[in-house]
Amino acid sequence: MSAALRRSARSFAIPNFRRYFAGQLVSLSGTWLQTVAETWLVLQLTHSGVAVGVAAALQFAPMLLGGAWGGLIADRLPKRRLLLATQTAMTVPALALFALTASGSIELWMLYSLIFARGAMNAIDHPARQAFVVEMVGPEHLVNAVSLNGALINAARTIGPALAGVLIATVGVAACFAVNAVSFAAMIVALRGMDRAALRPAPRAAREPGQLRGALRYVAATPELRIPLTLMALVGTFTFNFQVLLPLLATFTFDGGAGVYAAFTTAMGAGAIAGAIANGARTRVPPALLVGAALVFGGLTVGLAATPDAALATGALVLVGAASVAFAASVNSFLQLAVAPAMRGRVMALYSIVFLGSTPIGAPLMGWLAGAAGPRAALALGGIVAVGAALAARAAFARSGVAAAA
Repeated sequence: MSAALRRSARSFAIPNFRRYFAGQLVSLSGTWLQTVAETWLVLQLTHSGVAVGVAAALQFAPMLLGGAWGGLIADRLPKRRLLLATQTAMTVPALALFALTASGSIELWMLYSLIFARGAMNAIDHPARQAFVVEMVGPEHLVNAVSLNGALINAARTIGPALAGVLIATVGVAACFAVNAVSFAAMIVALRGMDRAALRPAPRAAREPGQLRGALRYVAATPELRIPLTLMALVGTFTFNFQVLLPLLATFTFDGGAGVYAAFTTAMGAGAIAGAIANGARTRVPPALLVGAALVFGGLTVGLAATPDAALATGALVLVGAASVAFAASVNSFLQLAVAPAMRGRVMALYSIVFLGSTPIGAPLMGWLAGAAGPRAALALGGIVAVGAALAARAAFARSGVAAAA
């Protein structure tokens, strides 16, 4: 066990990655804190599952519309400097939400506008963060670092909602936005403190016409990129809608409040951390792992839909969280190991688009279905789609000559 844990943590031997990990943990915890507060505020203002779905769609619509440009910017500019700019800019919507909510002036259109603004900044920030990991650790540690990054994201998903539940219950929702604004300072300090000589920057893409079309042609001609991205597009659209469905499951299915919602997100985050640590011991990602992780994730999501009470749902979410991060981290690592370095920003932007940018399509659809047929029906549909997509990916790997059992 100790040897496996050492393998899972080997990227921490790299000082720049340690700094990045610590800064991201604080910053992303603040982001999840704000996301939960935004969702709860929309629900309190509207009592509508569709409105919650619209909020999630607005958060990720900029990724769908402009994520490819964000990846191109990441390929053209030094990623550390780009991240310093985006992390600084992302404090502005948080401060605006704090001021409006604390003063009692907040209206739904204002909240929607600021959610969209935060998403626009994330359309540049997210592809740059994905592509920056390999520059810190090199390809030899990439699978481990991506898995640890998945653990980081889900630790933040645990810490942020738990803190949100406490703050909302004690001092109100406005405090969540203030805490998030302050949290960006941790990432800014970490980026400024890095040893730039130890980074391994990818070749910067020159300014040329047709670079986005070239990236799409490159992906279309490469099965190792095309199949995982298609798989993630389907799962991202229909299955990764927990931000919309968990508050609805807590509120309408189990008649709970902020505490039940926080318990759900905490349980899912804790399971995801465990799944990421287990996945981090790997040094390679065969296609069979992508297929298997999607199958398990889909099956467990269907099981979650069938849980009869909040306690069993909380336990099921631990397993769903572990499977979800194993799937997402495996796709991420598979793509980064298969892509040419000069294309990494654009390909990881496509990953961000199909993972996060699919939410503007899936979130309102799942919110509508949850309102019409109940949150259980929306969860079950998402799980069934993931299972079907996994089986289709296995067949596509076999047809393309990439052995799914490799």
